[in-house]
Amino acid sequence: MSERPVLRTALCDLLGIEYPILLAGMGIWGMATPPALVAAVSNAGGLGVLGCSGLPPEEIRRRIAEVRTLTDKPFGVDLLLPASLADAPTTRSGVRRDLEDNHPAHVAFMRKLLADFGVPETPVQDEFVISPQMIEAQIQVTLDEAVPVFVAGLGDPAIEVPRGHAQGMKVMGIAGSARNAARHARSGADAVICQGTEGGGHTGRVAGLPLLAQTLATVGDQPVLAAGGIVDGRGIAAALTMGAAGVWIGTAFLVADECGIADAMKDAIVASHGHDMQISRSWTGKTLRSQKNAVVSAWEDSGLDPLPTPHQRVLMEDFLESVKAAGRWELFMNAAGQGAGLIRERRPAAAILDELVAQTVATLQATSTRIRTG
Repeated sequence: MSERPVLRTALCDLLGIEYPILLAGMGIWGMATPPALVAAVSNAGGLGVLGCSGLPPEEIRRRIAEVRTLTDKPFGVDLLLPASLADAPTTRSGVRRDLEDNHPAHVAFMRKLLADFGVPETPVQDEFVISPQMIEAQIQVTLDEAVPVFVAGLGDPAIEVPRGHAQGMKVMGIAGSARNAARHARSGADAVICQGTEGGGHTGRVAGLPLLAQTLATVGDQPVLAAGGIVDGRGIAAALTMGAAGVWIGTAFLVADECGIADAMKDAIVASHGHDMQISRSWTGKTLRSQKNAVVSAWEDSGLDPLPTPHQRVLMEDFLESVKAAGRWELFMNAAGQGAGLIRERRPAAAILDELVAQTVATLQATSTRIRTG
């Protein structure tokens, strides 16, 4: 048996992992990062992270328990902690009534979309909706279950820091600007993830390389992870060379066998080009990069400004539930980053991670031979 390659930074010691590669916690309703994928990444030497923002507390608890049946390695949970939410009811039915009463044109447009695409309306059945009360309940689960790592995928991780640290939890926050990265560092977060606009899902407007450089210059000795557009070892090597302590990778693992998105969505990513992944507010009310499709185009042409979260999210979750029930995956939100243009096959997660490590090591070794002194 050949020896496993060595790729180690201080982040590995901080998190108790072999390689400084983290699976980004992704996906609406947890589809993209189910327990099987999270455990596979952790077992392969990285850190798997459950994306739980759209899940009720008891489902988060169940998924944490399932991960622990599949691995004894560290793992994490990612939640969205929006800095601001529109004033809204705290139940899905309440938000729906608010939409009908105050935003009838948006509701009518969503229903017209379903009719135009020939999709029967099949609304979401639960009452879950993002609210301050629900976010606190989600956070409490991560504390009750003593999750090793917590990541704030959106917003400020400060709310989790003192309680998490009191029980040995590592806390990280994702930032789309150097200013937000500095805020995370000041909050006491153990590491900062700076995500360039190239990334999939909710993302900011600053490109990855300048964001990483600015964040490294801003936060001092705080460990910084790079994210956005990194899907191979060359990207990882570039980030490490600049001074990153590790990477946060999502899109590369969307085509993993263990990923829970539909096969049709995986195939669409494999067949895509980087320019196919575009930013829109149509899915959740916040800037989100996904594969452009007929739904995004229709919103752009509608003349309607997407509503803030949670209204737009609730509106479009009913749309997504309907197209999911109909198996119309070409109309579903396929959130992925511009790095998708480099992905050309579907494989098990362990094979993806192994190649990431091997290519990173090879790139770093090759880079050292290019240096000439004297």
